[in-house]
Amino acid sequence: MTIPLLQTALRDDLQAVDRVLREALHSDVALIGQVADHIIAGGGKRLRPALLLLVAQACGYRGSHQHTLAAVIEMIHTATLLHDDVVDESALRRGHDTANAIFGNSASVLVGDFLYSRAFQLMVTVDNARVFQILAAATNVIAEGEVMQLINSGNPEIDETTYRDVIQRKTAKLFEAAARLGAVLGGAAPPLENALARYGAHLGTAFQLIDDVLDYTGDHAAIGKNLGDDLAEGKPTLPLIRALAVGSPDEATLIRGAVKAGGLADFRPVLAALQRTGALDYTRASAEAESRQASACLAALPPSTCREILLELPAFAVTRAF
Repeated sequence: MTIPLLQTALRDDLQAVDRVLREALHSDVALIGQVADHIIAGGGKRLRPALLLLVAQACGYRGSHQHTLAAVIEMIHTATLLHDDVVDESALRRGHDTANAIFGNSASVLVGDFLYSRAFQLMVTVDNARVFQILAAATNVIAEGEVMQLINSGNPEIDETTYRDVIQRKTAKLFEAAARLGAVLGGAAPPLENALARYGAHLGTAFQLIDDVLDYTGDHAAIGKNLGDDLAEGKPTLPLIRALAVGSPDEATLIRGAVKAGGLADFRPVLAALQRTGALDYTRASAEAESRQASACLAALPPSTCREILLELPAFAVTRAF
């Protein structure tokens, strides 16, 4: 499974989602339109909306609400990216200048707020109380995860349990919500709905853990951002947490200092420590475990082409190079 193959399989549906996005992001306020156009042109994997579409269709749904809610999911995701890039002072995403680098921090924050509010306007058109509950809860949990990450920035004493709590809130929750929404649209029985939601959470966690690895070992052009961004921002991700737990006193001192200081002055020696301690392999193995758990959650889903793609996504999550 590759992203181009996924996008080909869902081509018509994703084009419908993009049409909903363009219509929803239209505004008489020129700056909103400019930032929105920049965001849409930036593309991205569209994984979260694709996940909603796949689950909905695997559960037998064939209506138009799937396109509306897939657009809502993408708008919420994009709003979090706009805010993240401001908080992290990022200048590059998906190989392009970030919105804050082009339009400034204030514009990015305010347009991110517009995306959130417009997403909820769009959500209301579906007129489904379960949908409202799922999205309201998800956005609240994501916001908590963002704040937790901010609190933990520059703190090398974070343990693995705390870190996993952060990524389950900040990253996995929207994957979980996308899968659950697809199940709700398809009228899945509660046990299957819950299994599909767990699938989304495990898949999202696997993606985040591999992102943690790629931040140290990825190809700059492939991942579309600078290597070492997490370290530069003082983020204690799982590779660092693992190396601190099993490394030598000297390695621990190096990593603690690098996380507290931020920046990239110690990137190469920190990378060497991650390799010596097996921390990158440990993180990848953790992602593979999440991938296996995701696949197991699909056991009760009836056979279909969409189910086959859903089965391939966890493997892609841990073997990808971007």
